[in-house]
Amino acid sequence: MQADPPARSAVVDLGSNSVRMVVFDGISRNPVPIFNEKAVLRLGRGLTTTGRLNEDGVAMAVDVLRRFHAIARGMNASPFEVLATAAVRDATNGPEFVASLRELMPDVPIRILSGIEEADHSALGVLCGIPEANGLVADIGGGSLELIRLDSEGRHNADTLPLGVIRLSDRASGDVTHAKAIADADLHGVQWLNEMRGKTLYLVGGAFRALARLEIARTNYPLNIVHYYTLTPQAARDMTGWLIQSNRRALERLPNAPRKRLDDVPFAATVLRRLIRRVEPEKIVFCVDGLREGWYATSVAPDLQALDPLETVSRGMCARLGRSDTLPDALISWTDSIFRSETPRQRRLRLAACRLSDVGSHDHPEYRAEQTYMRVLWVQGAGFDHQARASLALALAVRYEAEPDTAPYLRTSRSLLDDEAFTWAVTLGLALRLAYVLCGGTETLLDGTRLELTGSELCLHLTSARVAVRGDAVRRRLTRLAQAMKLTARLDEGSQAAIPV
Repeated sequence: MQADPPARSAVVDLGSNSVRMVVFDGISRNPVPIFNEKAVLRLGRGLTTTGRLNEDGVAMAVDVLRRFHAIARGMNASPFEVLATAAVRDATNGPEFVASLRELMPDVPIRILSGIEEADHSALGVLCGIPEANGLVADIGGGSLELIRLDSEGRHNADTLPLGVIRLSDRASGDVTHAKAIADADLHGVQWLNEMRGKTLYLVGGAFRALARLEIARTNYPLNIVHYYTLTPQAARDMTGWLIQSNRRALERLPNAPRKRLDDVPFAATVLRRLIRRVEPEKIVFCVDGLREGWYATSVAPDLQALDPLETVSRGMCARLGRSDTLPDALISWTDSIFRSETPRQRRLRLAACRLSDVGSHDHPEYRAEQTYMRVLWVQGAGFDHQARASLALALAVRYEAEPDTAPYLRTSRSLLDDEAFTWAVTLGLALRLAYVLCGGTETLLDGTRLELTGSELCLHLTSARVAVRGDAVRRRLTRLAQAMKLTARLDEGSQAAIPV
């Protein structure tokens, strides 16, 4: 009997600057893109003066969307939808353009989003990727800038401004100094921004992502991942000042420079700089999830958004790559006693580490620690800020015998973590290393053993049924864990006298 084809969905984001199609695989808490392609059309170029979509962009759009349609249908994507944003909704020939697309793809829904609808999708996308988001979302496109206030209860305020990079360039006749005055005037008109002072500013959209990529390259930041990339206000001001003053040739020399975005960079940097001055945020966080992920959250997986994305990723990796789906819960209970003073964040990470603790079981033993480190550090998925990635990757590399002070591939964790976070991750890794040498990945053998903190002593208790698992390897790993915790080690073998290690 032939299996049903996998569930897939696709969305086309038809913007003022570019058009992008993403195909998502399956239905899950975290969108899993398996196809992601963009074409730069510049539909909104000249819209300010002509009121019409750029004719060259319209001609290109037909060819691109014909290709996207064929790919989505070939991949059996359903639902498949086209979302048109600022340029199409504002242009006098927007309806005519959409009508031509409907003739080309009569079976595909094409929606022209209002500014508020676009803001809603962007806000939901941010919550999909950063569920704890609380502050101001700024989503920049080619034609518009969406501003949304988020808190624990959801979206409250939203405004759309004509500050997309193409439209701002047109309004300012390509003059960045004039663009600064335009941005200040538009932002001044949004009164509720006064309530956003001191909050976190979340940046969404390709032009803002380009700023992050250039700053990551300029500063040799150790992790080339834009999602959750975080800057202080002063660092963001330094970045925008540098980008506004730099010429294109200088930017092109940077590694992985987003060449198709470089003309937009001065205007995106100007908008960000004026926005920072307007709201004085506590910090700036870049988010790669926006309109398309918001569409996925509402159209494909609305019932799953309440799930913890970090837990979803770790459980999924455990199911695919681990040897047991019950051992992680036993490890969580087994390590509870030595992390009694952990913060809620540390507990969340410890639970994820226990679920991920066997994902290297099928890798080559000579490369298991390094492979696991990179797999977790670079994992695709929501819920992982950069420090979380660095902590979990370090803990799991140590679980697989990596030496935290000497292994060269751990340098990203050394760079991103302070001393306290680094020590916590190493301690967790050593605890998991001890657990696995005791049980060999088998929950049954872990049962009947337990760790106990008593004063300045770390004691490993073995019931009489588990005394057989003791040995030099167990003693060495117990001693190493105790040393990391600045404790002395003791082995209690049930009915026998406790033995200092």
